[in-house]
Amino acid sequence: MTDRVRLVAGIGFRHAATVEEIVDLIGRALAEAEFAPDALAAIATAADRAGEDVCRAAAAAFGLKPVAVSPDALAAVDAGVVTRSARIAASRGVGSVAEAAALAAAGPNARLLLPRIASAGATCALAAS
Repeated sequence: MTDRVRLVAGIGFRHAATVEEIVDLIGRALAEAEFAPDALAAIATAADRAGEDVCRAAAAAFGLKPVAVSPDALAAVDAGVVTRSARIAASRGVGSVAEAAALAAAGPNARLLLPRIASAGATCALAAS
């Protein structure tokens, strides 16, 4: 039996972000890390944003539902976050929502495969278990 890597895209996004922007950014992240879209096991974000239409639609484009990550779970993995945004740290208590969401959703012993990349209104990071 072989272990299957659980690949998670963590996302952060502004209210003005579009579905297409988020989908394109996740696609770019997967390409940069040399993964096919079907390798993606989950798309995760902060719990208060996971239910937004744009997030649900972006996850659906990959055949997934968004994973809601609680503020406590984001904070618990902040030591593994490599990108530090002062604005996000002040509002969310973590350096990067995308990186923290990816790490938290990937589970124990998760590691970042791709630190946060950004578009005008969204961020994405990849983590694996």
